Amino acid sequence: MHSHPMPQFGSFTLLLALALSVYTLLAGAFALWRFKTTRAEDGSGRLGETARRAGIASFIALSCAAFALVWASFTNDYSVSYILHHTNRSLNPAYKFSALWSGQEGSLLLWAWLLSAYGFVLRIRHRVDVRLSAFASTILGAIQVFFLLLLNFAAPPFAIQPGPVAADGFGLNPLLQYPEMVMHPPLLYLGYVGFSVPFAFALGALMMRYPGEKWIHITRRWTMVTWLFLTCGIFMGAHWAYSVLGWGGYWGWDPVENASLMPWLTGTAFLHSVMMQEKRGMMKSWNVWLIFSTFMLTILGTLLTRSGIVSSVHAFAQSDIGNWFYGFIIIVFAVCLFTFFKQKDHLKSENKLESLVSRESSFLFNNLVLLAACFTVLWGTLFPILSEYVTGSKVTVSAPFYNRVNIPVGLFLLFLTGIGPLLAWRSTSLRSIRRNFILPGIAFLVALVVLMLAGVRPWRAGDAMQSTIFSLITFSLAAGVVTAISSEFLRGAFVVRTQTGKNLAASTVLLVRRNTRRYGGYLVHFGIVVLFIGIAGGAFNQYHEQEMSYGDSITMGPYKLVCQSFTQESKPNYDTEYALLDVYEHGKKITQLAPEKRFYLASQTSSTMVALHSTLESDLYVIYEGKNPDTDRPIIKVFLNPLMNWIWIGVLIVVMGTLLALVPGLTKNARSKAAIEPPLVEAEVHHVA
Repeated sequence: MHSHPMPQFGSFTLLLALALSVYTLLAGAFALWRFKTTRAEDGSGRLGETARRAGIASFIALSCAAFALVWASFTNDYSVSYILHHTNRSLNPAYKFSALWSGQEGSLLLWAWLLSAYGFVLRIRHRVDVRLSAFASTILGAIQVFFLLLLNFAAPPFAIQPGPVAADGFGLNPLLQYPEMVMHPPLLYLGYVGFSVPFAFALGALMMRYPGEKWIHITRRWTMVTWLFLTCGIFMGAHWAYSVLGWGGYWGWDPVENASLMPWLTGTAFLHSVMMQEKRGMMKSWNVWLIFSTFMLTILGTLLTRSGIVSSVHAFAQSDIGNWFYGFIIIVFAVCLFTFFKQKDHLKSENKLESLVSRESSFLFNNLVLLAACFTVLWGTLFPILSEYVTGSKVTVSAPFYNRVNIPVGLFLLFLTGIGPLLAWRSTSLRSIRRNFILPGIAFLVALVVLMLAGVRPWRAGDAMQSTIFSLITFSLAAGVVTAISSEFLRGAFVVRTQTGKNLAASTVLLVRRNTRRYGGYLVHFGIVVLFIGIAGGAFNQYHEQEMSYGDSITMGPYKLVCQSFTQESKPNYDTEYALLDVYEHGKKITQLAPEKRFYLASQTSSTMVALHSTLESDLYVIYEGKNPDTDRPIIKVFLNPLMNWIWIGVLIVVMGTLLALVPGLTKNARSKAAIEPPLVEAEVHHVA
């Protein structure tokens, strides 16, 4: 009988974390109930404080459990079933660390640990609002209990492998042996799990009939940081799919991709519509349900990945863990519904929508469009399950369905991105519309004419024609939206320059510093426009596949690829064979590409490694498919993907804009030191007619 001290320590800390979380939930709930019924602390304050401290201690216990699993991975402890199935001795250290989230049990442990980390931050910052934080802490405790019940009883990460200890592990899935996969899942989880915090605050605020909008101010930063993590996670996953899966694309409307997109869509809608509640006291019920839905969609996403109910390249194997998630989603929905109807009168709007041409209506349309996109994705994802349940045969929904609905939806969103900031609150006058829309309108028309003259004409056959029309509209709309955003910056900067006498660049910096939230938001919108330009380039992708011997060539756009040699090598973790291809542009050699195919020894599986030559104009994307068994000649696939890099540049701008919006703006004292008169600038910049 072997002794396994580290796995035993891990199992013990998971049990301890569960006990602490149960205490956080029960003691916290009892303290809040006592306060509500007696309106006096008389011990409930002390009890609430012990619940808060138990929540903090659960973070320490879970940190120990996560450390124990990572330690088992680095010490090759194959007595632990999870380590045996997800690592091997010759695995790169970075991937040994990422084994923590590469399988079912480990990824649930990561989820629970991140949730406890968010809870830790919330609980040490409880003085922001002690009563509301106590509600949020108790609700987080309830979520934590669910995940710890899973880890202790349904999917224990420290389960001991029966029989003698194996000499080596089965290795990590080759698809996960890629640098981005060390970062993509944690970022995605930071986003998924982070939405638990605004959810807990919103539910808590509703339960206690919290006066005013302070809960929104408290959660604004939480929501933005969480949204940023989710955005980075989604696009890092898209970049991984593009770089590793070897199919020339970055988004395949796979159920697990969809699972991450849905909470992002509702979270984006929430971030926009809470501004309506802050500024005008409107859409309170809407906002509460948006954050409730976002949280439930993160749980649904986790269910889709883990239950095996949908087939996906990203999903874990079939398991019975799904039933736990079904139960949890039903409980969460029931609690949300009960609380909402009990406190419904607390959510009455303070103002009505006064005009269809106003900032409020643009937010409302924005919300409706984002929810339409979310519903489409949800319907398409669940349709195979529903069709199997109703008819007995599984009908899958492919990319054309999503594209048909979401491309027009995306174009409408792009349009709203441009016009929303140009509209005033409450109502916008005709004079204001004329003044603000004339330049973006001209930019749209000029771009449309120039593109058509340059040869981007929607006169191709079938689907190609449709996608070219959409691309043409996207490029033209992008020109209009960029003009609108730029004019907002310039208009404000000119006002500041008039008042301070500083040059235009310094005036722009001052303008941004005094309202980082608004101008950070504009920068995010600009990033979204750049991202759309990159996506629209996909209408002009080219593709070619052929067998190549020494000296054979493929011509693709301005490039010519000439085959130099084929080589085979053996590495400690895998065997590889690859092609060496010289790349010429307009007759001049610019680089050499080496696409390869790897065969991983531990898992007995193979994967492709894409070779990429990337410029701002296009990506030359080359795959070595292996040899044709009939002719023994290597097969090479080549894609030419225009404007691909603009997607990743757009995401970087979105990240920068979000970080800027998180920076506090200048205080009134700092503004006066900067010689800006706030009321005048505010009136001028708002240009409310």
